[in-house]
Amino acid sequence: MTQESNNYVLQRMALYLDNNQMMKLKNVLDELGQAGEDADFVKDSSELLAEFLATKRLEGRSERTLLFYRVSAEKLIAAVEKNVCSITTEDIREYLSNYQIDRGVCKASIDNTRRNLSSFFKWLEDENYIFKSPLRRIHKIKTSHSVKDTYADEDLEKLRDDCDEIRNLAIIDFLNSTGMRVGELVNLNRDDINFNERECIVLGKGDKERVVYFDAKSKLHLINYLKSRKDDNPALFVSLRYPYNRLLTSGVETMLKKMGEKSNVSHVHPHKFRRTMATTAIDKGMPIEQVQRLLGHEKIDTTLHYAMVKQNNVKISHKKYFG
Repeated sequence: MTQESNNYVLQRMALYLDNNQMMKLKNVLDELGQAGEDADFVKDSSELLAEFLATKRLEGRSERTLLFYRVSAEKLIAAVEKNVCSITTEDIREYLSNYQIDRGVCKASIDNTRRNLSSFFKWLEDENYIFKSPLRRIHKIKTSHSVKDTYADEDLEKLRDDCDEIRNLAIIDFLNSTGMRVGELVNLNRDDINFNERECIVLGKGDKERVVYFDAKSKLHLINYLKSRKDDNPALFVSLRYPYNRLLTSGVETMLKKMGEKSNVSHVHPHKFRRTMATTAIDKGMPIEQVQRLLGHEKIDTTLHYAMVKQNNVKISHKKYFG
């Protein structure tokens, strides 16, 4: 910056700053002039993103969450072609709008991207890389919440009847009675299971431990499955063939999808067991706070979103209270 430019800035800012602040501003402008126009005062976008991800990893965010953060930020940076510290609210609005039109994604997906970017720019603000996050004026995108399916009792019986492997039967009943996440299921070891108390400790999101419980049916199927095993792998669930590696999330999802096709049950997915458990618990009168604890949700709003109260029960309650 030239001395004339410096003087212009100082004159304009004199209306808003006191003498102390004016001196600090003058010093900064002088440093800029001495360093030259080509000086690099701002870290590269990729370097800032790496620092952000390292911070979030240290705070206990899962690798899956970190991946969402990274992909969302990298796509924005590539599209806007600016250093992240120079990106404006208008840049992000235009990017999100174009992204939705070009990709044809739903509003929920766009809002997830907005939240991921908001975390990144909030960190930049907290670390004093930017004055104010450009996401502050981009509010939550309203989305329609459809009532997601749960398993009917008949569907669960169909799946159980068509089980050719005791392992698969144990998985179905274990997911259904505990309501645990599939990622929590595949990380369990044999010695994590307390058969006497019919409970186990799982490591949930944010590396938070919680106790979950399973029913007598799950206990019997699990004992029979473990007795049938011929391997010494400590994992609770392993593949059906040698070398009997720990079962992965993708393995459970593929197995359940095939079972759904065989039993003619639509949309068979591990997360559907979680929604079914939550809905059934609330319909049977379990306090929502206890359901929240079983599912490992930080916010009760998340639990309410999972547990869709059956319309027939609403009708019965209306008759009870209003005649």
